[in-house]
Amino acid sequence: MPERLIPGDPAPAFTLKSSEGLDVSLEDFRGRSTVVYFYPAAATPGCTKQACDFRDSLASLQQAGYEVVGISPDPVDKLAKFAAAEGLTFPLLSDPHHAVAEAYAAWGEKKNYGKTYDGLIRSTVVVDPAGKVAVAQYNVRATGHVAKLRRDLNVND
Repeated sequence: MPERLIPGDPAPAFTLKSSEGLDVSLEDFRGRSTVVYFYPAAATPGCTKQACDFRDSLASLQQAGYEVVGISPDPVDKLAKFAAAEGLTFPLLSDPHHAVAEAYAAWGEKKNYGKTYDGLIRSTVVVDPAGKVAVAQYNVRATGHVAKLRRDLNVND
């Protein structure tokens, strides 16, 4: 597993399919700050809470100059259903082979109920307009994470 990203690192480039079936690349956001968040599975309680928190904060984040992109291992059709069901208006990207999650150190060993396995580590990386990591947060909580991130970025309502 790659080392965790730290501020100043170049953000790994990616191109993935969106919930709308379009190719979306990190390069598409060059010149803007971008919140790239990794979540384990669409339509699960924690991931829904987190996605809805981003949805509800999207206007203030965008006003402060931040775009939001969510990435999970889910297939495009599941992401499309999730986006429609929750009214999500930011890109949800499918990373079925978790190559992008691995590049961002958001894939690795997890422990749950005494079992150890490889899976997606809920993580958020903020990429600056020049494509460098500005913030890297790993093992974040689904609930309350967006509020904490907004505080860290000094984004107000």
